[in-house]
Amino acid sequence: MKKTATLFTLLVGTIGSSLADNAQSVPENSQLVLLANPLMGTDSTGSFSHGNEYPAIGVPFPMNTWAPYTEPQRDSFFYQYPHHKIRGIRQTHQPSPWIGDYAMFSLMPVSGQLVVNDEARASDFSHKNEITQPSYYSVYLDTWKAKAEVTPTERCARLRFTFDAPDDSYVVLDQFDKGASVQIIPGENKIIGAVRYHCGQVPDIYSSNYFVIVFDRPFATNGVWSGNEIKPGVTQLAGDAVGAFLKFDTSTEKVVGCKVASSFISPEQAMQNLQHEIGDADFDTIHQRADAQWNQAFGRARVEGGSDEQRRTFYSCFYRCIMFPHKFYEVDASGKQVYFSPYDGKLHDGVLYTDSGFWDTFRAAQPLYNLLFPEVNAEILQGVVNASEQSGWLPAWASPGHRACMVGNNSFSLLADGWFKGVRSFDANKAVAAMVHDSQNSGPIPSIGRDGEKFYHRLGYVPYSPVKGETSFSEATAKTLEYAYDDFCAAKLALATGRKADAEMFARSAMNWTNVFDAKIGFVRERKEDGSWVEPFYPNQWGGGFTEGCSWHWTWCVFHDIPGLMKLMGGDDAFIAKLDGVFTASSDVRTGTYGGMIHEMTEMVAADMGQYAHGNQPIQHMIYLYDYAGQPWKAQSRARWAMGKLYAPTPDGYCGDEDNGQTSAWYVFSALGFYPVCPGDEHYIIGSPLFDKATITTAKGKTFTITAENNGPLKPYIRAAKLNGEAFNKTFLSHAELLNGGEINFQMTSAPEKNWGGAPESRPPSGMSALGELVPTVK
Repeated sequence: MKKTATLFTLLVGTIGSSLADNAQSVPENSQLVLLANPLMGTDSTGSFSHGNEYPAIGVPFPMNTWAPYTEPQRDSFFYQYPHHKIRGIRQTHQPSPWIGDYAMFSLMPVSGQLVVNDEARASDFSHKNEITQPSYYSVYLDTWKAKAEVTPTERCARLRFTFDAPDDSYVVLDQFDKGASVQIIPGENKIIGAVRYHCGQVPDIYSSNYFVIVFDRPFATNGVWSGNEIKPGVTQLAGDAVGAFLKFDTSTEKVVGCKVASSFISPEQAMQNLQHEIGDADFDTIHQRADAQWNQAFGRARVEGGSDEQRRTFYSCFYRCIMFPHKFYEVDASGKQVYFSPYDGKLHDGVLYTDSGFWDTFRAAQPLYNLLFPEVNAEILQGVVNASEQSGWLPAWASPGHRACMVGNNSFSLLADGWFKGVRSFDANKAVAAMVHDSQNSGPIPSIGRDGEKFYHRLGYVPYSPVKGETSFSEATAKTLEYAYDDFCAAKLALATGRKADAEMFARSAMNWTNVFDAKIGFVRERKEDGSWVEPFYPNQWGGGFTEGCSWHWTWCVFHDIPGLMKLMGGDDAFIAKLDGVFTASSDVRTGTYGGMIHEMTEMVAADMGQYAHGNQPIQHMIYLYDYAGQPWKAQSRARWAMGKLYAPTPDGYCGDEDNGQTSAWYVFSALGFYPVCPGDEHYIIGSPLFDKATITTAKGKTFTITAENNGPLKPYIRAAKLNGEAFNKTFLSHAELLNGGEINFQMTSAPEKNWGGAPESRPPSGMSALGELVPTVK
């Protein structure tokens, strides 16, 4: 049954509880770090995601983070908010529960009788006694009558354990299984060790995670353990699953502190990291430094006005955006950047990042870095090219090396978007050469190179058939659409570097999206090798030729040629009707080749927004496409609707997987009032600013201010606008306009203003227009 939403529900609907258990009202002028809630998105399971997150305690773009875990070691959904037992505080690198963790270890205080395995040592706790901030975590462990705290640096951390009872007090080190070693050095109050644990397809070539732990005071006794076997007095152990324990005298001094560092290079480098990042600094000093890093990062997008909950949501999302990707490089004793490569197993000078899925993040997270943190993205993109040189393939999903996950050549987008927004830290000729190679070869795993590339070049699409024996590639239509967009990005970069022949080749194949669009029905669909369409066609059928979605979602994935899509769909009116249809269609799904409901389907149905599946990435840009057809007021109201209905700063605060900052970046951009529909193109498409004022401070210190006068929860529509004091009627801004500094002022109203932004000259341009004469004609 179709439901019609009222204006009120469109604008102010929310999901979940109103505030997290430990949240209190925070004034606008307080430390911004206090507005971010790392518990947002942690109330999730494998069958229904509210973010699939864990409370990651770290600094922006760290090498590792720290987190409590409530579940057994091998459960990648390791922190589940409804559960009330904590097993330890772990160092983690996990980018997603669907990818899993690697190279982790944990520390846990226990008192009274010594217990070591994670089931026996798990302690009851209450969220009322848990403080969770990006820079600091503490929890009171009821079972052990002890408080555990952690505060981070990029590659290190300070931990502090306070024992309330005068019983025997222990700190237990757990190195998990799949290969580890440990050595206790009592005379130096030190433990050194190595772990190799991994989930899934972590490459065998990757090194161990070497760590060093230095305690602030001597231990009374110590030992090692494996399984349930405890070996008092033993100082060394290696095996599949090992750990250590230390006993402390807390009869007079109840606090036990330690500093921890790790390295993917060597134990010596771990010690170098410890000296460089912590040295003699105590817990509170490291906490203050971490706070300062977060406040500085958050200060690059400062918002004013709105509600307390909206500000909390903004900075909670902002926090998630910059927890990934993770640094994989370190700084040696001479101050040189070095890293162990998980691609060739060698030590290299330079930089590398990992733990991110570009299929998710190319859309908004990476463009956010180009806008707010170009100096970081300069390193990320150099690392992308480094990975290509060392492995022979541009990365798509790295953790820490290539992982077989998702589709498309998403590095093409990252490199082009960076280059055309001024990030030129990498050799563009090498990047284009890598693009040519990857576009013409299938990789050793489906996520790198191009699956079905021979057919893509010969037919102009990747074929799919449900008929056994016929040529078929899984997710073929999605791959065709992604390859076509990636080829647009490659064409732009090739043209900019003077490689005209490559640019012409990529420009032609950038139009291959037209070969999977059926103008008779106005949808993209699966196509067989012989050119016929797969029948029957259901726009709400998932799987088959589509990745984690259906044609309702993927039809809009022509980021680089929205005017061309509009033309083939039949013009403005047909395009608008189809956009509207996404929201008015039933939320019913056909499970297709998935064979049953997967969590993305369940989350879309629960959202009750028709076929709009914001909990997954392919359709997230779609709301902004109204601007291309001259009805920006619909983008304005729909963007506000999604912000209010689908986000909250609470454990159940996302409507699906968060995914390495992408779903959060959608909110950050949308709340600022614009969104990068086509990364690789230099334009941002205007929606509806959420806050009365937002100030972007660029890396070079210039400011761009967005003000929304007469704003409010029932006033999402733009009545008029001025850019730097001059009347402004366009529905897009350029990257240069933002970087040059200035101000855009919006006058907001409660009713659609159809005289603003609706003229043909107000519409955003096609990304393909940048290729000029190279663009083939859409018939």
